[in-house]
Amino acid sequence: MTTEIAATVSSAAARERILRTAYELFSRRGVRDVGIDEVISRSKVAKATLYRHFPSKDALVLAFLEMREKNWTLGFVEAEARRLGNSPEERLLAIFDVFDGWFRSTDFDACAFINVLLEMRSEHPLGRASIQYLENIRSVVRVLADEAGLRDTDDFARSWHILMKGSIISATEGDTGAARRARAMARLLIEQHR
Repeated sequence: MTTEIAATVSSAAARERILRTAYELFSRRGVRDVGIDEVISRSKVAKATLYRHFPSKDALVLAFLEMREKNWTLGFVEAEARRLGNSPEERLLAIFDVFDGWFRSTDFDACAFINVLLEMRSEHPLGRASIQYLENIRSVVRVLADEAGLRDTDDFARSWHILMKGSIISATEGDTGAARRARAMARLLIEQHR
């Protein structure tokens, strides 16, 4: 392996380590509570290394949100709902089955997009990015609703997303049964949009 290739591999590994560390910290504690120095210390990189990959804390948070969408929205919620549901309607309802397991796990960390939006507000670039990621979640719901042949899927997805977000907030308050209650309400919503 040439020195140039080794340096590139080392640089990519450092970037990944920084991002994974930030992901864990931001998911658990929020954006404002976690300082750059803590990310540097825990990821065991130099400050210059962090800033070479992420020129600002906002850039690091944006990368975290992108990773969260890949891992959580697409890789967990959508993938598991599609795996668990045998029909389009069952796939929609399976979202709350996925949530039920998540709410009861030690890995439950609420919704990073909601958290960042509330911490930073909608006017901030990170708040705007969070709003877009929340819209992407509604897009997943909209596609599942289209597959189920439901009417007015935009309105449906917005209402469904209220159930999703509300159940996450309730679970954050300690209500581990929130997903089951949201699932029961979701059945009624499906009926209204058939």
